Amino acid sequence: MSISIFGFRALWSPIFFAVLVLVLVGYFLITMKFRHKFSRSEPLTKGQAINFSLAIILLYIIKGSPIDLMGHLMFYAHMTQMAVLCLIIPQLVILGIPPWIWRMLQNKNSFKKVFFVFSNPVIALILFNGVFSIYHIPLVFDFIKTNMWLHAGYTSILFVLGIFFWWPLINRLEDQHTISGLKKVGYIFAGGALLLPACGLIIFADVPLYATFSDPNAWAKALELCVPGTTLAGLTLSGPEVFSSMSLLYDQQLGGIIMKIIQEIVYGFVLARVFFSWYKKEQEETEVEKQHRLNPQPIE
Repeated sequence: MSISIFGFRALWSPIFFAVLVLVLVGYFLITMKFRHKFSRSEPLTKGQAINFSLAIILLYIIKGSPIDLMGHLMFYAHMTQMAVLCLIIPQLVILGIPPWIWRMLQNKNSFKKVFFVFSNPVIALILFNGVFSIYHIPLVFDFIKTNMWLHAGYTSILFVLGIFFWWPLINRLEDQHTISGLKKVGYIFAGGALLLPACGLIIFADVPLYATFSDPNAWAKALELCVPGTTLAGLTLSGPEVFSSMSLLYDQQLGGIIMKIIQEIVYGFVLARVFFSWYKKEQEETEVEKQHRLNPQPIE
């Protein structure tokens, strides 16, 4: 059965699209047209504009396009959403918002205190991975997935914790919680290790774990989060299997595998960037030391 039966609103989320357009317009107004109204502002770079624009585009694709609806029909689509929402978009947001805006926000004491605590590498590492893993405990998952406000709140918190998780690795501000060299490598490996139990539970389970994908009543209630009630009232559906030939168990296992693959790719990319940045810095320091040896400064 085609997902087009759910209608335009469920497929394309026009209100969410309009909100994201306003966010993007506001971003460019603040960083370009009205930038001079803020002290110590800096010109917007091409890289910052591209990163933030990509973040908004990806956010719409995974939470506003038909992929969001598919995330209620197929577990692998849901896990793809979670991987992009937690592992990719937060990095683009951090890199897309100019440093002067981050500094301006952190000049506010309340924001600064909260940010300082939650961006601590140990706290960020444990909280992000812990909240992500708890979300995918079947009892918790099914409870959250059937309540619109809980679902929106929990995923929003997870996204914010994703920003805190990536902050020590990629932020470009001075006097911040940052780690360098081998500590970054250890941080990335620790993040991968802490996500492993949740992915392992999903991949190696021999039965469907989640009622919101296996029980028709729970599934129908979860579907209300993205499909208008008037549309659902006119449909007779037995469950998500009418939209896919894949069994519920294979769909679940594929979801865990996709999450792990995306995680490995993202972490591998960041790890490579960390390594080459560290190597370049070491080479520059070696070159400086070499120049000092060849051209020693005279003692006055």
